[in-house]
Amino acid sequence: MARFGTLRSHHGVLLLAIALAVFAFYYSGSEQGNVSSTVKQVREDQMAQNPSLNPEFDPGPVMSKNMEQPSMQDLHLLMMYTKADKNPALASKFRLALGSLLRSGKLEASEILNLHFVTDEPSKEQAKTALRDLLQGVTFKYKVIFHDVKALTEKLFPIVEAMQKHFSAGSGTYYSDSIFFLSVAMHRIMPKEISRLIQLDLDLKYKSNIRELFEEFDNFPTNAVIGIAHEMQPVYRHTFWQYRRENPESKVGSPPPDGLPGFNSGVILLNLEAMHQSRLYNQLLEASEVQRLTEKYHFRGHLGDQDFFTMIGMEHAELFHILDCVWNRQLCTWWRDHGYSEVFDLYYRCEGHIKILHGNCNTPIPED
Repeated sequence: MARFGTLRSHHGVLLLAIALAVFAFYYSGSEQGNVSSTVKQVREDQMAQNPSLNPEFDPGPVMSKNMEQPSMQDLHLLMMYTKADKNPALASKFRLALGSLLRSGKLEASEILNLHFVTDEPSKEQAKTALRDLLQGVTFKYKVIFHDVKALTEKLFPIVEAMQKHFSAGSGTYYSDSIFFLSVAMHRIMPKEISRLIQLDLDLKYKSNIRELFEEFDNFPTNAVIGIAHEMQPVYRHTFWQYRRENPESKVGSPPPDGLPGFNSGVILLNLEAMHQSRLYNQLLEASEVQRLTEKYHFRGHLGDQDFFTMIGMEHAELFHILDCVWNRQLCTWWRDHGYSEVFDLYYRCEGHIKILHGNCNTPIPED
């Protein structure tokens, strides 16, 4: 009996070790929609001691949802990764962005980095494969959350339908999909428990600790709901050409520091709680207001959410906290060679230590 008891004890310990190495796949349902989240429950050293127990997907050294302590602080990042099976170049952008972000990231022991990815099913599988490698060796706590692009699009369409015809390139094109207006209505999509979120493009390279970017929320002016950097090309000088001709004294479309060059949505800080509470911001989402402003400014864009933010920013600058260009150092120079060479550098200039490089319009990002 003693031997049997010992075997049973060892068997129980083995089962417990296996259980600790298994991930919890859970679905947190809410009025805002269902989110599939994968959470690692064991430390990397435990996995190293039991290599045969490595699960299909390894999202990181973080406690399970039920074990989180009230003092833990969640930091939320969101990226879109869709149609990757039809665009092979996205995979390399994904690896560069996530790899540089994770290598440079440093968080406090009481913080958890929540990595949200908006994906379709094929792209989700590609992301999982890449993340198995990219998350190896990460020392801070994190979670990986996947959002289904179709489910989000269904929720977004009624909210952003009115603006799509004004800020989309056309039927079937990249920005014509409702999902590319997600940031505009993020406060109506995400669970209310998420009060702050940073949305990021994939064509980025991080040269500084992402934790520092979250500190920018503390610099928001009283009425600001969104943090965003200026567009660094004369894109909106061109788009607002008719309004500028009719209003030659206007600063609309003019370069910084005194002008209103418009915004670039490669890096967006969304104070979701403030967006909920801002009566003005929610009024500007209404179809009648979108129509009024597009008519006033003769606006016809093709860049989705950043067109909307740019247009309302011309009228209500108080809604925005302007990020320094070092947080979104755009590299595209297309407009320099298309009619704006004389004024280009007035928009493109950026002084200071660059924290995030943005390879917009498929511009190669230089190696370190």
